[in-house]
Amino acid sequence: MISQLFPSILKNNYWDKFHDECGIFGVYSPYKIDTLSLIQFGLFALQHRGQEACGFSVLRDGFIISHKSEGLVLDFFRQISNSESYYGNAVIGHTRYSTEGGQSKKNIQPFFGRNSYGKSTISIVHNGNLVNAQNIRHKLESQGINFISEYSDSEVILRLIQKYLSEYDNSLEKAIQKTTIDIRGAYSVIVLMDNKMAAFRDPNGIRPLCYGMLNENTYIFSSETCGIDSVGGFYVRDLFPGEIIIVDKKSIQFSLLTKRKNTRKRICSFEYIYFSRPDSLIENINVYDIREKSGEKLYEQHPVKADVVIGVPDSGVPASIGYSKASGIPFKPILVKNKYIGRSFILPQQKIREKMVNLKLNPILDEIKGKRIVIIDDSIVRGTTSRRLVYILRKAGAKEIHFRSASPPIIGPCYLGVDTPSKKDLISYNHIDKKSIAKILNVDSLEFLSMDNLIDILGSVHYCFGCFTGNYPVQKN
Repeated sequence: MISQLFPSILKNNYWDKFHDECGIFGVYSPYKIDTLSLIQFGLFALQHRGQEACGFSVLRDGFIISHKSEGLVLDFFRQISNSESYYGNAVIGHTRYSTEGGQSKKNIQPFFGRNSYGKSTISIVHNGNLVNAQNIRHKLESQGINFISEYSDSEVILRLIQKYLSEYDNSLEKAIQKTTIDIRGAYSVIVLMDNKMAAFRDPNGIRPLCYGMLNENTYIFSSETCGIDSVGGFYVRDLFPGEIIIVDKKSIQFSLLTKRKNTRKRICSFEYIYFSRPDSLIENINVYDIREKSGEKLYEQHPVKADVVIGVPDSGVPASIGYSKASGIPFKPILVKNKYIGRSFILPQQKIREKMVNLKLNPILDEIKGKRIVIIDDSIVRGTTSRRLVYILRKAGAKEIHFRSASPPIIGPCYLGVDTPSKKDLISYNHIDKKSIAKILNVDSLEFLSMDNLIDILGSVHYCFGCFTGNYPVQKN
């Protein structure tokens, strides 16, 4: 892999996109099942949410066994030779893109805790970011609680739950409720114990988490519905913001976290724009439909005369199809994507990153020469990819290039579970005037989906729009 050629490069120097947070997945059954295959399928379906590393914990005969490593899901599972030892009645897993803690193997999830006999009794996977994790960690360390990771807010959640389990007579529900009083930020979590599994979500529901069933006795938890689909299960619903679901061999229980003031449902709007797979449902809303409608709204908002509409693969394609439907301008898949290239790169120099666009995307020249082109991408972050792509199209002989972003201008970073550039690297933060950005990109026109239209497409204001407005549901410390 290209990313493996430069393992020492800092995370700031990577591809020109927001980067996915993580994907979490879990299955609980009262009887022994093929947990290894289920977790492999589930994590592979969620691979788009993280490509750095993955891992899982299996509950087998009352013991929790964990296995984790760097790399992609399929490569990771090919390394497992003693597959039968990972068959049990429950399993949780995580596919990782590090937003906190760096890329050390110590930070790969799941995290687990042992009792005084050295037996693993609890394991967790977490998607999101806490804004007060460092302060909590220092406090716990001062109390003699040891940490394995260099710095991981996910392990902070685990150690708090362990602490409160001992204080509340091993009641997982009370331990989780007490933990969520202490922590602030975005969190969707699955917990595996030696006799049960729990899933819970922060009071704002910022990061997604849903549940489904494989059969009448087997429960599935997943960041997205595509994970449930991958194992042949059926989707029931998303967890409510602030909800806890606990399953064991006898029952399933639903409860809410301790009520807090000033908490409102604020789901990450970028889940619909870019992060989630287009075949997923988030909050029972079809991701593909949102993306196609954004293209339709873009044409209503900014019509232009052109010969062809193209989308930047993959997340820009549904919006370009919507734009084509609304405008009558034919959509053509002129940009060919190299399917062997992943979503993210860690490359040492800006010039190399820009040239990588030629390797990732290549145009069909005969369909471009002399044509007026509308090109649509899900967003414009740094502008690196967009600028290089325009250069390729110009070189291929495009007569006019009109760039459309299927999201509003990005003016702020995210600290709630998404790895994003700093403000100084965001092209729309540094250049408020669209004409100046159009000049930098070398396009004939540039337009962004308006905030009003994005809210209209999503159907409400109950979303986090922090990267577009600078207003976040949880304030950073």
